Formats: sequence, structure tokens, C-alpha cells
Amino acid sequence: MGFDDLEDATFLAQQVKTGAVSPDELLDEALARVAAFNPQINAVTLLQEDTARAAIRAGLPDGPFRGVPFLLKDLGAEAIDFPSHSGSNLTRDRRYTYDSEIYKRMRATGVVTFGRTTSPEGGIGAATEAAVYGGPTRNPWDITRTSGGSSGGAGAAVAAGIIPMAHGSDGGGSVRIPGSSCGLFGFKATRARLPDGPMAGEGWAGMAIDGFLTRSVRDNATMLDACAGPDLGAPYAAPAMETTYSAAIARPPRRLRIGVCDTTFTGTPIDKACQSAVHQTAKTLEGLGHHIIPFCPKADHIGMMHAWTKIVACGTANWIEAKLKSLGRDLQQDDVQGIARGALAFAANISGADYIGAVDKIHAYGREMAAAFADVDIILSATLAEPPALVGRLSHDREDYENYRIGQGGVFEYSPFCAAFNASGQPAATLPLHWTDDGLPVGVHLAAAYGADANLIALCAELEQAAPWHARRPNMLSEYLAFAQNQPQSKVQRIND
Repeated sequence: MGFDDLEDATFLAQQVKTGAVSPDELLDEALARVAAFNPQINAVTLLQEDTARAAIRAGLPDGPFRGVPFLLKDLGAEAIDFPSHSGSNLTRDRRYTYDSEIYKRMRATGVVTFGRTTSPEGGIGAATEAAVYGGPTRNPWDITRTSGGSSGGAGAAVAAGIIPMAHGSDGGGSVRIPGSSCGLFGFKATRARLPDGPMAGEGWAGMAIDGFLTRSVRDNATMLDACAGPDLGAPYAAPAMETTYSAAIARPPRRLRIGVCDTTFTGTPIDKACQSAVHQTAKTLEGLGHHIIPFCPKADHIGMMHAWTKIVACGTANWIEAKLKSLGRDLQQDDVQGIARGALAFAANISGADYIGAVDKIHAYGREMAAAFADVDIILSATLAEPPALVGRLSHDREDYENYRIGQGGVFEYSPFCAAFNASGQPAATLPLHWTDDGLPVGVHLAAAYGADANLIALCAELEQAAPWHARRPNMLSEYLAFAQNQPQSKVQRIND
């Protein structure tokens, strides 16, 4: 392994520890890749090279990722040293007076944070095409396709090899959708496993949580271990794990009952490539000795989608109205994009009683999904109902927010699986186990019972070993590496040697 294939962050940290490469050299290479790839994919924003260099000079924490270059999602992860647009012109260049708990825990691992990655406005899209960044974020595997959302910049940056892992967040699939679209591993932990403070007690009525996009399962496990646990004043906490994420992946799980769904949870057919990914993964799991069961969870999936749509509209209205109040003015045309304006208008017709009813529906759905795991240990499905969408298909330029989410051709039709587990609070992951004939990634989705994170990530690690994906990379990265290897005193060559 070497930096030429950017195996993972754990490997790079080991190279730093042995002195094979310095944190400054890794940062140099990451910045060179930003310069090479960002004009094509538009994934990295708000670069803070001076801040990163200063952190190196001051002495990095002696954590598991000491010296590894890293990027924050441009949504959440508030940090004094890293201003944010949060995907919107209305909140452009916001500066913070405090560091969020999740950022402090990530920083303690020794990563070298040098900027942020793009996000759709307010984090409510399955594609990242925010006007504040001057254009859409594109998929390194095919720049005519979306990298997903809302952690679309994170997914694109890791897939392009700019960094080996990135911070993201997931309120309706926002780590897993980019993971599927970009050929990466993404894990959404059990509700409240990671801290939300001090800015919030929960996001979107408990449906949103931070997470990470990685090339390897072990990187994700290590970062989850570093960040897990409630922060001071958290309104509630996830149930304690019987072991750490890292310990869980050190050994295979017991043989599990795998419920396999090759349609949507409401029985609608999905794209043949996505269906093939499910069938192939089921066959792999069966070969590993797991028990395969045809399965579809019985729950009010449509009712959940409507409730999710109301809760997120109210969350969107809340941040828009709070920002306008702080500015002392009304909304202007270029402040926000169409979907945000639509969400604001939609939320205006939701009463307090309606909002509480939507939260109650989400809680009822969580009970239904908990009951679904009485007969299975894992639910296997596709991550998305089709391969990555073309850029523009899920644009925020339109204002029909409700239809954008739950109407024909909308986000829930494209991504019908992920939000179920935000609503239920159950852990879920996407694994890059399939590619279409024309080279587009297709993710496979695994979910487990509430609190069963260790079981889930152990199964992910077993699949990673049985069907490894690390050798695959987009053509743009392969071409860059081939060129770099031939340059004198190439850092890529030095690390490889």
C-alpha cells in the first residue's frame, strides 16, 4: 500500500508515525489534489491552509490519525477556526465563537483540518448543487452525475482521493447517499451516539446525526470510537455499546438472519443494477454462512415520509427566520434557493399541533421498525433505487418543496431506504459492493436493530474482507497518479517507496 492508492487514513497515520512522511507533506499533496480536481468536481470550499499549517506547527494531538489531512462538511461541525456558508448565501461566511463537541473530538484524533466540503442549502437535498458555491458538485466517477447529498462534497473529495476520509452528517441519508453515489463506506450510528452540542440538543427531532465517509471500515470505526458518547447537557443518549466499534470489527459477527428486500419497502421495483447489487450481496452473505430470508419491513413508510417532510420544513424555516431576525430584515430574492423558499412557505401552514403530530408519527414508526427486527438481525436492501442521478435532476431551483421530497420523481422515490433509519434511529450503513457496466457505483444498504451498532459494523468489516473494494478508483484519480508517479521527487513515489 502507498499514498498512490490512498489506502486509508490509518495507513497514512502509520506513515507519519514512522517518519516516512510528514504532516506538512501530506497537506501539500492534499492541496495539490484540490487544485487538480476541484475545478472539475467543485467539492472543496473555504480553504484554510494557514490554519492547518499553524496547527501542525503548534503540535498535533497524538491520536490515531495524527497528520492525516481532513475536511469538515460545510454544515454543522461549528469551529472557531473554520467559517461556514452552510450551503446558503443567507449564512455565507458565518464565524463561530465556540468549537462544537464533535469538532473537538475529531481534532483530538490528530487530523489536519484544512477546509470544508460543499453541502446543499440547509442539508435537505440528495444532490449538492448550492448556488453559494457557484455550481454543482460533481461525481468523480462521472462528472455528469451527482455525488449525492447532503454530504456530497465530502463524498466527492474522498472518492477523488483528495483526502482518505471526511466528516459528514445524515438526517435522511446524507452520509449514505453520497457513499453509494461515490463508491465509499458510510455509517449512520444509532440515534444520539454522537454529540450535537453545544448549539443543539438534537437535529430534526432526533433524525439527524454526524458521521464519516471513508474508504475503509476501520477508518470509520476508529473515528466513531473517538467521537462517540453524549456531550454535557445532552437531552438523551444512545444505549451503551457492549464493545467499541474497533473491537467489533476485529472479529466476525455471529451468523445472522439477513432479511433481503430487492424492492423498495413499499414493494415498488428498483433499478436492475441496484437489484443485482442486493442479490449478489445476499449470495456473498449466504456463502459466509449467514441465513438469508426474503423480507420487507412492515411499517407505515409513506406516513413516515410525510412526517419527515414536515419536520424538515419546520427546521428549515427555523434557521432562515432566526438568521433574518439577527439581520433585522426580510427575506430577499437571492438569500436562499427555491427549495428553501418552498420549505419556508410549506412550514407556514404547519401548526404547532401538526408538528407534534409529525414527531409522534416518527416515534410510532420507530416502534414499527423495532418490531421488524423480531424476525431478522439485519435488513439488506439497495442504498438508492437507481444509480447516481444526472446533475440537475434534483436541483434546488424549484420551489415545490413537498413535491420535491415525496412527489413523482422526487427525492424519496430516488432514495426510499435511507430516511427510514433516521426516523427509527436505528444504525445503518452503505457499502460499495457493486458497479454498473458503465462504471457507476451502486451502494448496498445494511441496517440493524436500535443500539446494535457493533453487530452491524462487524458485518460490514466481514463483507469488506469477502468482497474488497479498495482497488477501484475513478479514472481522474488514476490518471493523476500515473502522471504524479513520473514526476521527480514525487511525494506519491516517496511514500510508496
